[in-house]
Amino acid sequence: MAREVIRTSDAPAPGGAYSQAVVANGFLYTAGTGPHDPATGEVVGDTVAEQTRQVLRNLSALLAARGLDFSDVVKVTAHLSDLGRDYETYNGVYEQTLSPPYPARTTVGSTLDHKLVEIDMVAALRVV
Repeated sequence: MAREVIRTSDAPAPGGAYSQAVVANGFLYTAGTGPHDPATGEVVGDTVAEQTRQVLRNLSALLAARGLDFSDVVKVTAHLSDLGRDYETYNGVYEQTLSPPYPARTTVGSTLDHKLVEIDMVAALRVV
């Protein structure tokens, strides 16, 4: 299986042994992406709304690095540090940013280090 590693300075650099995104078998898979400023690495925002917007900006940059956008996304997994408290606000920002038909999505509560939200996506490559 051939793999293509996606790298862009418009999204946060990996903080460990992983790629920002990988293309394989007709799909682009992003790593779990947090609300970090790509230039400084600092967490952006104190609320789940602010952090969700930053995460989606970061994911948009990863998709754009391969000529894709949110309309190409087929699967989303979101992790919220407090699912009960933050789901409605997170979902509102998500609905403002992505358009129907929405991708399949799983949202779970997770222990996150110094952030309120982390999201990964799977996007289908465009057939040319």
